[in-house]
Amino acid sequence: MAAVGQRRPHSPDHLHNSQALVKRQRTDDQQLIIGSVTKDGIRRTSNLLAPIMQLAGHGGEVLSMRFSPDGQVAASASADRTLLLWRTYDECENFMMLRGHKNAVLEVHWFTNGETLLSCSADKSVRCWDTEAGVQVKRLSEHTAIVNSCCPLQRGPPLFVSGGDDSRVKVWDMRSKRSIQTLEAPAPVCSVAFSAAGDQVYSAGLDNNITAWELRKGAAGLTLQGHADTVTGLRVSPEGNHLLSNSMDNTLRVWDMRPYAPANRCEKVLYGHQHSFEQGLLRCDWSPDGSRVSAGSADRVVYIWDVGTREVQYALPGHKGSVNEVVFHPKEPIVGSCSNDRTLFL
Repeated sequence: MAAVGQRRPHSPDHLHNSQALVKRQRTDDQQLIIGSVTKDGIRRTSNLLAPIMQLAGHGGEVLSMRFSPDGQVAASASADRTLLLWRTYDECENFMMLRGHKNAVLEVHWFTNGETLLSCSADKSVRCWDTEAGVQVKRLSEHTAIVNSCCPLQRGPPLFVSGGDDSRVKVWDMRSKRSIQTLEAPAPVCSVAFSAAGDQVYSAGLDNNITAWELRKGAAGLTLQGHADTVTGLRVSPEGNHLLSNSMDNTLRVWDMRPYAPANRCEKVLYGHQHSFEQGLLRCDWSPDGSRVSAGSADRVVYIWDVGTREVQYALPGHKGSVNEVVFHPKEPIVGSCSNDRTLFL
């Protein structure tokens, strides 16, 4: 078990402390925080203990985070080679540390069962973890270089995909000891995603393009061109018809992935966030209803866009280092962010 990390309600300088420090008891059968009003007259919209919570406990940059499917737990992955599990509510207790990776953990995801975690690392491995028992249940070491990204299938069998600096995209089944498919990408892969239907995987990386792979054929189908620099993040929309990409060209793009979409599949280009000389693998995410998107940014700001208007809806300060990932809570109007400053914010 991990030593309990530092947890405190946090308020950036431009917010009044009284807003952030209103605490109310929360019980599972009764929501007492939603609808309550802070001393400054701000009506609360979530069950977080305070409007802003800062989570500290990692000993290195926090590179990735995800909320569990039920929203009760947040998992974070760090350059300190560990994964930490945090309770979303009450004091945001850091209640579990998962050790095993031998180098920085670059991405983390939950399987849909809400009990198993998927992670990939600069140690060239992909690993699966039982979060109930706190143990590693699978270590997969077929990649020959840094594994930059991994992603589970959201519905159906326990399949997942990984991609790395060896320019290989591998498809795995939790029930098999070895990968079930290997696809040779044209360049080192920085990000991967599984299509909602499970018939395609997407990969992107140093060639600036996004490749859609047809798993039945074991070959590349579509190539999406438009980004002018490395693509560092991919995420499939909740309804499964669109793909979001984050690139070092300082754009976020929305692509129409429906079978008979027009030839130019790039529907929207969003601006505002920044990549920097650090060249971090900045990720991106969709809100559960598909109306908003988020992205990591090197300028230390958490960005959230309205997909309809393409405008930045929120630019949230507070981090003291590059923001690597911004994710949406599955059930409440909460976002989580993780940063090179070794902390997370909810």
